[in-house]
Amino acid sequence: MTAEPLERTLDRHGRLAGSEGFPEPGRLVLRGALESDLPELRRLDEEVFQEVAYPAFLLRQLYDVYAEHFLVLDDGAGGLRGYVLAATTAFGRDSWILGLCVTEGDRRHGLGRELMTEILQRLRRDGIETVRLTVEPANRAAILLYRSLGFVPEEPDGGLRRDYFGPGEHRRIMRLELC
Repeated sequence: MTAEPLERTLDRHGRLAGSEGFPEPGRLVLRGALESDLPELRRLDEEVFQEVAYPAFLLRQLYDVYAEHFLVLDDGAGGLRGYVLAATTAFGRDSWILGLCVTEGDRRHGLGRELMTEILQRLRRDGIETVRLTVEPANRAAILLYRSLGFVPEEPDGGLRRDYFGPGEHRRIMRLELC
């Protein structure tokens, strides 16, 4: 598996506009995460996920291990507006989406779909067969997005795993077969 450069600009509606490099102010670039993005990734993760945000040391280690499947939305002004992170098993056939994040003000513009579509294309290209993710059961918008991309609840019990992240922290596990 080799990483390929990814720098595609999103237009003002959040749709991909081509590979024009870094954006003008107001335009977003979908690209691979860089080590220099780590402080901003931490800020973004805390903003969106609050008390369940990844600790800084873990984001660092996730970057070190999974950088080729760590994509960001760069606003061209030193900020990140979203990211997606996929982790692949040692044998390279299964992958988990460990995080999909879009800032609150940028939601409902297709940016989460763009991030997921790109990461799924990369995973498919790299020979991944199955992709899983967890989602908070009440997060209807995310569940609808994942279903629209082909994810289905992983049985039993419609994918619901009670106390998955600890007492009262239920999650729904969803699965997508890429091949």
